[in-house]
Amino acid sequence: MEDAVAAAALEAENFSEPWSANSFMEEIKKDSSIYIVACEGEMLVGTCGLVASFDEGEVLNVSVKKEYRKQGIALQMLQYLLEEAKIKGIKHFTLEVREGNVPARTLYEKLGFVCEGIRPNFYRNPTENAAIYWLHQE
Repeated sequence: MEDAVAAAALEAENFSEPWSANSFMEEIKKDSSIYIVACEGEMLVGTCGLVASFDEGEVLNVSVKKEYRKQGIALQMLQYLLEEAKIKGIKHFTLEVREGNVPARTLYEKLGFVCEGIRPNFYRNPTENAAIYWLHQE
């Protein structure tokens, strides 16, 4: 909860339609949510989360400060997030990403996610398709 304002600021740096601090706080309160942050000292440099429904989890809000990218932060956060989710019984994971976001798509594929579909014109500012990924683990 104490990182919600910083998480919203990071979202505003990285996304055209960022979540607000209130959106983060509302999501974090839910028992079905897992949110983690990466920090360097007192500064939040990355965040990601997941919302669960039965044995499925939707990965949300994967974001790393631009100057901290390509250091493995997103990979480490996602690995930790997936492990925590598995402890809670989640076996199937999904996420969506801009079709043109090759670095993110490469990261998700490295973790075993597979693109299983495209949602046309899902994103705005600018308009772009969403690639829908799934990871199934038993």
